[in-house]
Amino acid sequence: MNERETSSSRLLKGAAVLSLAAILSKLLGTLQKIPLQNIGGDGVFGIYNTVYPFYTILVTLATAGFPTAVSKYVAERHALGLENGKREVLRMATLMMALLGILGFALMYLGAPLLAVWIGNGHLVPALRSAAPALLFVPLSASLRGYFQGLQNMMPTAVSQVAEQAVRVAVMIGLLLYFTAAGGSEAVIAGGALAGSAVGAVAGLAVMLGYWRGHRKRVGIRAGQPGDANPGGDLNRPAPAAGVHSQGFRLLREMLRYAIPICLASLAIPLLSLVDTFTLPRLLAGHGDELRAMVDVGVYNRGIPLVQLVTMVASSLSVLFIPVLAEMNLRNDRDGIARQTRLAMRWFWLIGLASSVGLALLAEPINVMLYEDSTGTGTMAWVAWTAAPGALVTITAALLQGLGAVRAPAVHLLAAAGLKAALNALLVPQLGISGAAIAGIAAYGAAAALNLALLLRRTGLRPRLRDAALRPGAAALAMAAAVLLLRLGVDAALPPGRLAALAESLLGVALGAAVFAAAVVRARLISAAELAALPRVGPKLLRALRKLRLMP
Repeated sequence: MNERETSSSRLLKGAAVLSLAAILSKLLGTLQKIPLQNIGGDGVFGIYNTVYPFYTILVTLATAGFPTAVSKYVAERHALGLENGKREVLRMATLMMALLGILGFALMYLGAPLLAVWIGNGHLVPALRSAAPALLFVPLSASLRGYFQGLQNMMPTAVSQVAEQAVRVAVMIGLLLYFTAAGGSEAVIAGGALAGSAVGAVAGLAVMLGYWRGHRKRVGIRAGQPGDANPGGDLNRPAPAAGVHSQGFRLLREMLRYAIPICLASLAIPLLSLVDTFTLPRLLAGHGDELRAMVDVGVYNRGIPLVQLVTMVASSLSVLFIPVLAEMNLRNDRDGIARQTRLAMRWFWLIGLASSVGLALLAEPINVMLYEDSTGTGTMAWVAWTAAPGALVTITAALLQGLGAVRAPAVHLLAAAGLKAALNALLVPQLGISGAAIAGIAAYGAAAALNLALLLRRTGLRPRLRDAALRPGAAALAMAAAVLLLRLGVDAALPPGRLAALAESLLGVALGAAVFAAAVVRARLISAAELAALPRVGPKLLRALRKLRLMP
C-alpha cells in the first residue's frame, strides 16, 4: 500500500510539474507575439504567423506521438527491471526521430521556395529557412522526454520545455532589435525572429542531454545485467543475440502503430491555423502586393494571442476531467458522469462567454494598448468571438476522451478545418481579414456543436435553455453595460492615447469580470458547494458573497 501511495504521489506531483511548465511555456509563446509586432511591425508579424503554423505542423508530425509511445514502452521495461530494454526503446525512438527531423529540415529548408509559391508569397523564404534547423533538434529532445516520463520523472521535460521557450523568446527579441536597427527588410527581420526557434531547440536538447548524462552515471553500474537485453516481444523472455536486430525493428513497428494515431489526433488543432497559412496570403494578394498581404495577415493575428490565452487556461483545466471521467466510465457511474459533465460544461461555457464578450467590447483599447494603434479593431472584435466556441471545443474534447471517444474530437476538428478553408475562400475576397475571423467563428462553432452532440448522446443529458442561454446571456448583458459605461467615463476623463487605452483595458477587464461573476452567482449558475470547493480562495469568496447577500 505504501509503495502504491508513493507511486500515486509521484505521479500527481509529476503531473503538476508538467502542467505548470506547459502553462508557463505557452504563456511565454503567446505573449512574445506582442513585442514581435511592436518591434517588427505588422508585416513581420504577418510573415511570422504565416510560417509558424507550418513549422508547428512539422514539429507535431515528428514529435506528437513518439514521447507517449516511448514513455509507455520504457515504463513496461522499467517495471521488470530491464535496463537494456529501456535503452533499446530509446535507441530505436531516437533513430526514427532523427530521421523524421532530417526529413522535416530538408522539406522546410530546401523546399522553401516551392512552399512560398504554394502559399502565394515570396517574402516567406527567409523565414521558412530560418525555422528549419529547429527540426533537427526538437525530435531528439522529444524522445528523451518520453524516456524520462516513462520513469515517472517529469522534471527533465518541464525544465527543458521552459528553457527552450525562454531561450527562443530571448533570441527572437535580440535578433528583432538587431535586424530592425540594421534596416533589414520585413522578410529578413521575420527570418531572424524565427531563427530563435532553432536556438531554443538547441537549448532544450542541451538540458535533456544534461539529465541523460546524470541518469547514465546513476544507473551505469546496473547496465548489462544478464537477462535484460530484450528490446521487444515477450518482456519476460531474453532475446537470442542473433535476433536482437529483428526484435528491435519489431519494437519500432509496435511504437509506430501506437504513436501514429496520437500524432494524427494532435494535428487537428494546428490544421485550423495551417488553413489560414495556405489561403490568406493568396486571397489577400489579389492586387499583386504580397507585402501588403503580409501586413493584413499581421493585423488579422493581433487578436489571436488573446484568444489563445483563454484556450490555454481552458486546456490546462480540462485535462483534470479526463482521468475522473475515465474512472467513472470504468465503474459505469452514470450519475457521476452526468454530474461532472454538467459542472465542466457550465464552468467552461461561462469562462468562454465572458472572455468573448469582454474582448469584443474592449477590442479598441486593447488594440491600442498592445499594438500602439487601432488598426484592425473590427477584426479583433470578430476574432474575440472564437473564445467561447474554442473553450467548448476544449472541454467537450476532454470529456469525450475521458469517456473513451478519443478519435471523434480530432475528426470533428478536421471537418472544421475543411469548413474554415471553404469559408475563407468565400468570405475573404468580400470582407478581407474580417471574413477570415468570421470563418474562424463558424469553424470552431461547428466543431463545438459536433462534440456537444456526441457528448449529450453519450451521457443522456438534456440541457435546459434557461441555464444554457438565458441566464448566461443576462449576465453577459450586465457585464457589457458596465464595461461600456466605464469606457465612456475613461474617454471623458483622459485624452486619447496609450495611457487611456491602458486604463480602459485593465479597468474594463477587472470590472467586467466582477460584474459577470456577481451576475452569475445571483442567477444561481454557480452553487455554494462549487464555490467552497475552489482551492484556498473558495471559502473566503463564499463568505464575502454571503455578507453581500449574493449567495444564500
